[in-house]
Formats: sequence, structure tokens, C-alpha cells
Amino acid sequence: MAFVLLAELAFSRPAVAKDDFTLAPYVAAYEPSTVDERGVWMLADEGERQLRDSPLRIRVGGLETYLRNVLCKEVGNDRCAGIRIYAVEVPTFNASMMPNGAMQVHSGLLLRARNEAELAAVLGHEFAHFELRHSLYGFKNRRGATDAMAWLTVLGGISNTPVADTNFSLLGSIYQFNRAQETEADLLGLKYLAQSGYPAQSASEVWQALMAEADASALGRKQKVKAKYSAGFFDTHPASLARAYYLATEAGKLPPGGDARAKEYNDAIAPYISRFLAAQMKLNDFGGSEYILSNIAERSGWTGDLLFARGELYRARANPRDLQQASEFYRQAKLAGYAAPELDRNLGLSLLRNGQSDEARIALSAYLAARPDASDAKAITALLAN
Repeated sequence: MAFVLLAELAFSRPAVAKDDFTLAPYVAAYEPSTVDERGVWMLADEGERQLRDSPLRIRVGGLETYLRNVLCKEVGNDRCAGIRIYAVEVPTFNASMMPNGAMQVHSGLLLRARNEAELAAVLGHEFAHFELRHSLYGFKNRRGATDAMAWLTVLGGISNTPVADTNFSLLGSIYQFNRAQETEADLLGLKYLAQSGYPAQSASEVWQALMAEADASALGRKQKVKAKYSAGFFDTHPASLARAYYLATEAGKLPPGGDARAKEYNDAIAPYISRFLAAQMKLNDFGGSEYILSNIAERSGWTGDLLFARGELYRARANPRDLQQASEFYRQAKLAGYAAPELDRNLGLSLLRNGQSDEARIALSAYLAARPDASDAKAITALLAN
């Protein structure tokens, strides 16, 4: 099985010479030098302005400062000196780097990362795209291929010759080029890990966890598992299984690294976990969300936030047995110290749908007492009147 092989690789770490993972000198304060690159940067500057002012940006607390500190530890102070990081409430697993030095980090990544080292591996990968100037090269490659496709279509119309196969091959080359960039960024990201002191296997472990989540999502939707382990013609990234394998293999050649800093990571995102979980629950992904909740609970135990989110997950699926289970999770969340009045509302609604009206009335009345001016107060009052 793939995970057995990857686990074996994780314990095979022969020592290598220092120059095998030494980083090249970094050019700070780089400015775009060509017409193409200046155009790409101009678009990036406008995108960053929108990102900076976005209502999705997480401005409260010191989350963005923490993320920047992790990046600086990963790639070094000289490399991260001019980088701006924006945390945004988007529940998908992603981070991205603009060619002008702006990085956005999705809340879905922060929810799924299990320690600081895994977060650092992803941020380092995105920084590698920036250092390697992939945005510019990708822009040129896409433009060249699409220009060729347009001319072939015109010529095909004039000469009545088939061009579909040629167009399809050119279109595929765009994505193949991007897959090559992803691999290049992966390998440079491993060099960052080797310099940082984070565990070298962290990058591979990110992809192993994502494959496990994909399996859980598929099972929750009654689909075939491992459906996306191989890269399709139009996929922009290498296959997850292949990626986990070569990252584990290459990491085995590097020093193993030290502490993954799981406690520090959990402490840093603790103030935001309820917000991140609420966004995740809206994805309608029962299996994947249950996997994420269980992963977090393994590190921190079943806290009130996690139990409430689990209740929301089961209530949304809404089978009678799910509603019964959701009610129990809400009760446990209250015992664990979760005090938001919305718990009483959702507990009451779950009980009411399952015909447990007496306890439902108590919970809904408690919600109205705590939130008399709530936007749904009239609707809840009407339910109690029936």
C-alpha cells in the first residue's frame, strides 16, 4: 500500500554533503525588467490591492504576523524581507504567491496543517514559485501555446485540414509545463526545509494527509476512493501519490530536521479555529470534514469548538440518526464550555425535527432569552407557538 511505502521512506535518511541542499544566493529588491514581466507585475499589484482590502481578509489578532514569522524561519530572513502575507477566510487547502511578493494563505490550509512544519512546507513551496519566477515563464508559455492554437484554427479553416489533434497537444503542453514547475518548486522547497530545521519529511506528510482526506470525502459521498491519485491530461499539479513519493524520497537524502512545533502551531490558530470550522462546515463535505475534525481532536482533544462543529456537520446531513447524534454533540459541547447561544438554537432545532419537543422548547427558549434581538427571533417564536 502507498502509505506503507511512504512510511518506510520516512525512516530512511542517509546523510548527504552540505552542498546537496545549499541555497543559491538570493537577489533582494528585484524589479521587473521586460515588457512581459512589467505587465505581469502590474496585474499583481492590482490583485494585491484587492486582496489587502478584501472583506475575507483576517485582520484580527496577529495571524498574519505569525504566518510571516513561519515563512522567514523556512526560507531565511533575507528572502522573506520584502514579502507581504494576507490571511483570507477561504475554506480550501491553498496558498499562492504573486510575482510582486504578495502571498495569500487560505484558512482551509490552516485548518488542515497539523503542525508548523507542514505549514512551512506549503509556504516554502509557494515562495519557491516566486523565487523561480514561474509566473512570468508560465505567462509566456501559455501565451505562446494559445497564440499557436489560434493561428492553427485560422489556417485549418482556410485549408480545410484537421487541427483538433494539434490544438489538443498544444493545450496539454500548457499544463505539462505547469506540472514541471510544481515539481521544481517542490524540490526547492525541500532545500528551504533542510536549512530551516523543520523535519524534512513534512512536505511529503502534507500530501499523505490530503490523500487520506480525499478518500474520506469520497467515502462520504459514496464514491470510489483514490479517484484522483493520478494526474490527468489537464491537471496542473503532479499526482498526489507520486508527489508524496518523490518528496519522501528526496527528503530521505536530507538531514531529518528537528521539532515540527505542533504545540506552537495549535496555540497560534486556536483563536481562529471556530471561525475556520464554520467556513469548512459550509462545504457540504461530510467525510472530509469529519476527517479534519478527528485530526484536530487527536492533537487537542474534543474541545467545545470541535464538538459544536461536529454537531453542525451531522445536523446538516439530517438523517434521523444524524439529528440524534448532533443533539448529543451539542450537549457535549456545552459541557465542554461552548457558550454561544446558537448552540441552544441548533440543539432545539435538531430535537424538534426528531419529535423531542419538550427538550427542544427548553433549548429554543434559552436561545431567545440570550438573543432576543436575533434576526431569526420571530421565526423561533413562531415555532414555539405551535
